[in-house]
This record gives sequence, structure tokens and C-alpha cells, in this order.
Amino acid sequence: MTLHAGALAAAEAQVAAVRDDPAARLALMARVFRGPTGHAPRHLPFRRAALSFMRWQARRGVLAPLDASPPGSPWWRAVNERLLRDGCETVALLGGFPGEPSSHAVRLWLQFAARPTGRNWYRAHNASVVAGYGEHRNLAEAEDTPERFFMNVALLRVLYAHALAAAPRLALGRFAPLGSVLGDPRLGMAGVFLSLRRVLPNRYPLADDVERYIADEQRLGRMLDYAVIAPRLQRLYEWSAGELDQPRVLELVRDGNPIYAWPFEQRHIWRSSEMPFAARVLARVTRPQMP
Repeated sequence: MTLHAGALAAAEAQVAAVRDDPAARLALMARVFRGPTGHAPRHLPFRRAALSFMRWQARRGVLAPLDASPPGSPWWRAVNERLLRDGCETVALLGGFPGEPSSHAVRLWLQFAARPTGRNWYRAHNASVVAGYGEHRNLAEAEDTPERFFMNVALLRVLYAHALAAAPRLALGRFAPLGSVLGDPRLGMAGVFLSLRRVLPNRYPLADDVERYIADEQRLGRMLDYAVIAPRLQRLYEWSAGELDQPRVLELVRDGNPIYAWPFEQRHIWRSSEMPFAARVLARVTRPQMP
């Protein structure tokens, strides 16, 4: 591919080439963190978190071709492509391809490239994810009910991981000093929040109802979601809207309940009427603190 092509066109061509090959998608994302020269030692450690977020998608089969048996998910494929395209466009711009950043998310990726910190990585990554959610809501509405539930779970998890690193008092309350370790995308703990392998069933499409999947979720995952994340959801989305400079994030939550392709009338699903004693203690000791 020559430099005569614009950065966005070059990125779109790269993504199109791997569209129906999940392994090639992963390899392309890995190359993004090597930069235009193939040597970016300060950026490479952040590859771990990005690939954690993609690997569980590949394992579930949501990135599979639409003509596969079973087929992949049109929505997950599209959101993943937005993330890939933004990363590839950034590398193309840094490599001298002509053009201006095509989106706010790409500008944040360029800021990460200039200053590779955990906070800047989350801002870039999550801005691309949020943009993908916004662009493809029509595809989300076509998914089954349990899949739409887990779309919201995936989003609140990546927003919470960002808050661990950048707003630890919001994320952990009095345990805020732990945020820099738990949320650092270069370390393995961040993968616990981003891989979602303990949250989402390892198959697609989903066959059971939402309540069955919630009941089957591992105890630690349920405690994290219902005792730690749920009580701060409204504040988390409000903070994320400002941190990402994406006001539309506020359209994805209502009164502390995620509503992306999900009816507000079914908000009971985001609260647990019975939590074990340990979960109640965890909720109390991690109560969010704001400056």
C-alpha cells in the first residue's frame, strides 16, 4: 500500500482484508502496537489489554464470518472493526499517510502514541468502543435478549477498568490506592476486567434466558458486578462521558441502569435483591468517593 492513499482509506483496506479471519484480526491489532516502524517498545506493553478484550470475542465465535456455521455476530464484528480501523488509521497517520484524523477517537489514539500512559490508552480504546456502540445500535437491536444484556455488561466493565486507572476514588472508594495496580492495562489484572471470560458464556449465539446466565456467573464476578460496579453506574457513565469527551455516553444509562438496546422497564436485572454477607461488606467498604 502506497503513501498516496489517505490514512483512513489505508486503514479501511487493512480491516477489510481481515474481516472474515478472526486470527488475522488479532494479529492486526497486535501490529498496531508496534507502530509504523515495527518498533515501539513503550507502546507494546499495552497490547496485552487490547488483545484480552478481543480474544474472548474470538473464542465465543462472534468474529466468525457471517456465512460460517454458526455465523458470527454482525454487531460484535462491526464494533471490533471500528476499534481496528481507528488503530490502523493512527498508525498510518504516524507513518506519513496523508489526511486528518477522521474522528475524535483517532485523535485520542494519537495522544496515546505521543504519551503512552494507562489513562491515555483507556481513553483511546474506550472512545473507539463507545463510537462503535453508537454507530451500530441498529445491529444491536437485532440481537437476542441475552446478547443485548451482555453488550451492556461488556461496556460497563471496560468503563470501570478505565476508572480504576484514572478515577480510583470513584472505582474503589477507600481502596483507591489499589486502582493503579488493578487498572494498569500493562498488567495482568486489567485483563480480568477486559477479557470477560468469567462473565460471558463461551459460545454464540446464546440459548438460555438472562436470569440463567446471571445465576451461573462465577461468585467473584457477580460480587464485582452487583456489589462494586452497580452502585456507581450512573456516576461511572457520567465520569466516562467527560473523560472521553463523548456526551452520548449519557444516552446509554438512565438512573443508574444501562439502557443500550435494553428497555428501562427491565432495569431490575441490574440489581440483586439478595447478596451474600461478603458482597454487602464489599459494597460498603468500596463505596464511591468523589473529589
